[in-house]
Amino acid sequence: MVITGRVPLLLVVGVLPLVLRPGAATGWAWVGLVALAVLVDRLLAGAPERVVARREPTAPVRTGEATGSTLVVENTGTRALEVAVRDAWQPTAGATENRHRLRLDAGAGRRLVTPLRPVRRGDLRAVGVTVRVRGPLGLVWRQRTRQVPGVVRSLPPFASRKHLPSRLARLRELDGRAAVRVRGQGTEFDSLRDYVEGDDVRSIDWRASARSRTVVVRTWQPERDRRVVLVLDTSRTSAGRVDDVPRLDSAMDAALLLASLAARAGDRVDFLAGDRRVRARVRSGGSRAVAGVLADAMADLDPVLAEADWTALAAAVAQTGRRRCLVVLLTPLEPAAVEESLLPALVSLVRTHRVVLASVRDPELERLAASRGTVAEVYGAAAAEQALGRRRRTADLLRALGVDVVDADAERLPPALADHYLSLKARGLL
Repeated sequence: MVITGRVPLLLVVGVLPLVLRPGAATGWAWVGLVALAVLVDRLLAGAPERVVARREPTAPVRTGEATGSTLVVENTGTRALEVAVRDAWQPTAGATENRHRLRLDAGAGRRLVTPLRPVRRGDLRAVGVTVRVRGPLGLVWRQRTRQVPGVVRSLPPFASRKHLPSRLARLRELDGRAAVRVRGQGTEFDSLRDYVEGDDVRSIDWRASARSRTVVVRTWQPERDRRVVLVLDTSRTSAGRVDDVPRLDSAMDAALLLASLAARAGDRVDFLAGDRRVRARVRSGGSRAVAGVLADAMADLDPVLAEADWTALAAAVAQTGRRRCLVVLLTPLEPAAVEESLLPALVSLVRTHRVVLASVRDPELERLAASRGTVAEVYGAAAAEQALGRRRRTADLLRALGVDVVDADAERLPPALADHYLSLKARGLL
């Protein structure tokens, strides 16, 4: 039971009888009268159990985007009720305006919408629904809290989606659907046409030209139906924050853009995430809706405070198929972690596949290296230059092994990785 503001107001009104007839008996009599009124209101108030609540399913939403949870409440009693409902969620669900006041007639129902704006990934759950029923005198509320299960699945944000239209336009150029034709070594033969000034003489088909009265050239289209395997590192190095955003989240953004682009290009996208063991695995089978499938698989992933077992992850890549493919390792370019655990596993990967390492670079290192105004800043700049030097040496070592390194800050990594994919596709190196 919860009293309303009318109860203390009635007690204050009791000052008037005390003025007219001073004495302790008058005061206690007034308090007793108010208590009796509260008890009567409590007995006459409807039972909260008469209000039945159920929740409608909530569709998945990307982190930071607005959605709403719909609660359906119904009065199963025989008289009208003044009801207050509080729909409580865990704090990271971002619930607002979750308190609802309404009047429910007998047998009537209402739909109550609680706005949500998730601030973290994963399944965010409702805590409970509190129902209050006010008495006819407005002095007390009868209250009950019950569990009404509810969950909203918060998917990784896809901020780099804004880069997709421009990359798709470039893909159409490569694929021959626009006016520009690109010929790359190892690309697939498309058709024959007459030679025009400016065509590459290496594309002339001499046999076809001998059978024709004009010079004929071959046209090419990028390779299709290739495999792209995305490997997301969820080990301790992915827990670091760059500009207050976890490296893992930035890597997810880059993976979603590349997966969307590769699926539109006609390639098959597979996905692995893990550290000491595989945490998530997706086989897209060439579906163009791969970004949604990947986002759902990424929603529950969190960094694990352990070193990555790249030997196990390389074995998981091998299990996806023996055919040559593009393997994209989304892992920080941390010299110690790369040299101790990643390098041994790269030997087998590079021998069979085209390997790209995509890393989120911390721009704070460049800022520290450029600040040399005070003695403390000079020492900080020296440490930053040392760290940058180690990263460059590690990147050069990887390139010497045949690994392509894409190292960019969180905002530029997704388009840089997509551009590198398009470059490999144009040159027929997938």
